[in-house]
Amino acid sequence: QVQLVESGGGLVQAGGSLRLSCAGSGRTVRTYGMGWFRQAPGKGREFVARINYSGDSTVYADSVKGRFTISRDNAKNTSYLQMNSLKPEDTAVYYCNARTLLFNYWGQGTQVTVSS
Repeated sequence: QVQLVESGGGLVQAGGSLRLSCAGSGRTVRTYGMGWFRQAPGKGREFVARINYSGDSTVYADSVKGRFTISRDNAKNTSYLQMNSLKPEDTAVYYCNARTLLFNYWGQGTQVTVSS
């Protein structure tokens, strides 16, 4: 069993930056692909970014490409989402995800609010 805890959310002005962290516990997540998703009020959960188990392959949603960077530190069992040039439309609850072919885990989410 894997537990994921997100942190680093908050309120920021448009153009600002935040760094989200996702700490895994219970079992190592170094063999898991890690990802970030978000859900804005009244909308479905959408993909933001993902990184493979070794950290050498990343994929981003078009809406965040060039502004967000996903990374991981397997020694710390943690993944990160660096968010720069934030926009009001980035306001959402951000969820961490860890998955393999057999397992899929989610964190509880952290709120990110970007004011205009």
